[in-house]
Amino acid sequence: MQSLGVNAIRVYNVDPDLNHDMCASIFNDVGIYMIIDVNSPLGGQSLVPGEQLEGSYNSGYLNHIFSVVEAFHNYNNVLGFFSGNEDMNDVPSGGPVPPYIRSVTRDLKNYIAKNSPRVIPVGYSAADVRDILADSWAYLSCDIDGNDNDMSRIDFFGLNSYSWCGSQATFESSQYNVLVDQFSKTTIPVFFSEYGCNKVLPRVFDEVQALYGSEMTGVMSGGLVYEYYEEVSNNFGLVWIYDNGTAELREDYDNLQKQFNKLDSKALQSGNSTATKLTSPKCDASLISSTSFNNTFDIPSIPSGGQKLIDNGISKPNNGKIVPVTDTKVTQNVYDSSANLIKDLAIKPLPNDQSNNPSGTDSSGTGTSSATNPTSTKGAAGQLNVPATAAGAAAALLIYNLIF
Repeated sequence: MQSLGVNAIRVYNVDPDLNHDMCASIFNDVGIYMIIDVNSPLGGQSLVPGEQLEGSYNSGYLNHIFSVVEAFHNYNNVLGFFSGNEDMNDVPSGGPVPPYIRSVTRDLKNYIAKNSPRVIPVGYSAADVRDILADSWAYLSCDIDGNDNDMSRIDFFGLNSYSWCGSQATFESSQYNVLVDQFSKTTIPVFFSEYGCNKVLPRVFDEVQALYGSEMTGVMSGGLVYEYYEEVSNNFGLVWIYDNGTAELREDYDNLQKQFNKLDSKALQSGNSTATKLTSPKCDASLISSTSFNNTFDIPSIPSGGQKLIDNGISKPNNGKIVPVTDTKVTQNVYDSSANLIKDLAIKPLPNDQSNNPSGTDSSGTGTSSATNPTSTKGAAGQLNVPATAAGAAAALLIYNLIF
C-alpha cells in the first residue's frame, strides 16, 4: 500500500474485541490514515432495513458501534468513522431510513465527544442510486433548526460510484459532470467511498486523472478504489492473497499505480478555501426534491439504555494504542504481476507525521526471478477464500482537501 502511494484506507467489518495496535501503528508510521466502518453484517451489529428497522436500533447495537469507537479512537491516524454504508439502496428505503442514519450519527458523535480524547468526524457512505442521491446528501448534511452544532449532521459524504467503466468512458459519459454540478454547493467534504468499475478488465483507472483533475477537485476530495485484496473471485482486488501467506500484485495494481504517479501531489494538497466560507443550510422540506424521499427531520430519540452508555462509557472497553514499530522488513513473499519475487520489501517510516504520497516508481518490474519457480512456491497454495464479511477488507485511497 505504501508503494502504491495511497494516503488512507477504508476498513470494513472490524472486530472491536481484537488487538489492532500493531496494524494501526504500521499504517500510522507510513503515513496512511484509516476510515473505519462501525457496522458489520453480523447479527445485532447494523441497522436492519424494512420492518425490523426500528427494533434493530437498540442499546445492544449502540454498544457494538461504541465499542468500535473505543477500539480505534486512540490511534492518531483514524481519520473518521462511517455511521452507515448503503442503508438507502433503493427508492423505497429513502422513506424510513434517513432519520435513523441521522440518529446513529448523532449518537456516535455524542459518544466521541464524551469518551474520546479527540474529536473524530463521522460520515455516511451512499449507494449510487441517482433517484435519491442528491436527497440523501441534502438530508444528512443540513442543520436541524439551523443549529450549526447539530450532532446529527454528517461531517463528510461518501459515494460508492462505479459509473466510469473502461478506457472508452469520459467525464460526460460517466456522468461525473453531473456529480460535480450536484455537489457544487456542498458544505462538507464529498468523495468516492468506493470506485473502480470492473465490467472492463483489466481496469485501467483512467478516471483517476478526472477525479484529481481541475474539473473535480474544487468539489470532490478524492476517492477509495475498491478493493485492496480480492474476496471470493469478485475481480475487484488489486492484490491476491494466498492461504500460505504469500501475496501477488495484479495488473490492476500496476495500472492504478501508474495513474497515481501522474498526479501532482503538492498541488492536490493545497486547501479548498471556498469550502471554509460555506455554511450548512437549515433543514427544510424544500431541500428534498423527490416525493418519495423523507422530507421531515423529526429523528428518533436514542433508545432505552443508550444515553447511559454515552454518559458512562461502555463496560470494559478494549482501548487500542499506538505502539513502536521496530521490525520494518516484510517477511512474507510478495510477487509482482509477472510472478517475480519482490526482493528486500520493507515499510519506510515517515518523519514528522507526514502523509504517504505516490512515489513516482512502479512496484512491478522490481521483482527478480528466483531459483525456485515462484509458481511452485505460491501456486501450490490456493487463493485465500476471503468472504465478504471478513474483517480487514480494505479500499485504497488518495484523499485531499478534507476540511471539517
